[in-house]
Amino acid sequence: MPRHETSRFTDLNGEVIHHFLSVSSFSEYTVVDIAHLTKIDSSIPIFKAAGLLGCGVSTDISLRTANVEPGSTVAIFGLGSIGLAVAEGARLCGATRIIGVDVNQDKFEIGKKFGVTDFINPANCENKSVTELMIEMTKGGADYCFECVGNSSLVQQAYACCRKGWGKAIVLGVDQPGSQLTLPSYDVLHKGKTLMGSFFGGLKPKSDIPVLLNRYINKELQLDEFVTHEVTFEDINKAFDLLIEGKCLRCVICMNPVS
Repeated sequence: MPRHETSRFTDLNGEVIHHFLSVSSFSEYTVVDIAHLTKIDSSIPIFKAAGLLGCGVSTDISLRTANVEPGSTVAIFGLGSIGLAVAEGARLCGATRIIGVDVNQDKFEIGKKFGVTDFINPANCENKSVTELMIEMTKGGADYCFECVGNSSLVQQAYACCRKGWGKAIVLGVDQPGSQLTLPSYDVLHKGKTLMGSFFGGLKPKSDIPVLLNRYINKELQLDEFVTHEVTFEDINKAFDLLIEGKCLRCVICMNPVS
């Protein structure tokens, strides 16, 4: 979260270069605010564990924002790398049931590795909606519903699938600029649910990232499993193709040739 009104990047001619989502993932060198630096053990793999906790996976594994409780039921809308990281975090928090929702049937087998216990494919719901099926499966709705795609209609669906009284719908997916969300005002009050966004998972990097890395070292936390491909910068378009085709989770782009 930048504290200064500048991109901190310029080209050889002094022209301002704007970075990607304040992350600049494709930069070989970068300028980082000292408040956002976290010292880690030199033995931690930079291209896997360390890189994943810089952004993305850490947002979803932490679940500090949602405060998932042991024994709870978690529903995840979208089982890409974001959704699977939510599943991993829910597993670590002790969730009893983790329900994945995705149109790609293959994601169920992948999801099982990260703790997913049940799967709903919207294309195979026959004459029932996902909301109806979710409420039926959970006998009232999930305790926590995570939207991990970036679609306002899915946010509404996640909210509808929450349990009345204490259910939480957490938005992680990045929707298109200008997208609007509409909810019945009556439901907001009378159903007692919570709708919230999660930025970086509510993590405090300097104190929380070392804890996550310690769990990784102790083989409690899966991180290496998220990296399914490694390519050189010259093959960056291949990485995007794998992403679009749903054939990878995290693809690491190395500035230098992969050894």
